[in-house]
Amino acid sequence: MAWFLVEIEYVPEKFAEVRPRHRDFLVSLAEQGVVAIAGPVDDDKGGLALYQAENREELQKLIDQDPYHLEGAIAQRKVREFKPVIGAWLPAS
Repeated sequence: MAWFLVEIEYVPEKFAEVRPRHRDFLVSLAEQGVVAIAGPVDDDKGGLALYQAENREELQKLIDQDPYHLEGAIAQRKVREFKPVIGAWLPAS
């Protein structure tokens, strides 16, 4: 499994209407252990989420199901693989 940071920038006139469906989508993924943490950034100009997936292709299939994506509320999306090595959330090695 790999970790990925997904950062999105919203289409200002669309995101608020789609937000409830987007949050339901993320809550479901969080309950499955796929989304570790997610939330808005920069006064609701965008959002950031930390996902766990087998690989980038599986992640892409998953994030393409996000209502924000499906309903055109994302102006820009950036995906970066993340390799956590230090932090309070990591198991002791």
